[in-house]
Amino acid sequence: MSTTYDRLVDLMADHFAVDRAAIRPDVTFEELEMDSLFLVELLLAIQSEFGVRISEDAAVPTDTVAHAVELVDGEIAATAS
Repeated sequence: MSTTYDRLVDLMADHFAVDRAAIRPDVTFEELEMDSLFLVELLLAIQSEFGVRISEDAAVPTDTVAHAVELVDGEIAATAS
C-alpha cells in the first residue's frame, strides 16, 4: 500500500498496542475495538506524526483504516500546495 498506510499501521501498533495482524485497509476502527475517545487520541498522534491537522469529527469508529489514510493524504496534499 502507501507510505502513509505503513506509517499509520506502525503508529497504531507501536503506540496504541493494536494487533498489527488485525490492521487492514478495509477494517473499521470499531472492529479494532477503538472507540471515539481512542480515535481522538489517534488523530492527535497523527497530527504529531504527519504534521497535519485533522478535525476530531472527520473520522468515526465506523470508518476504515483506508479512510483515515485518505484523510491524512488529503491534508498532506493541501498543505503542500
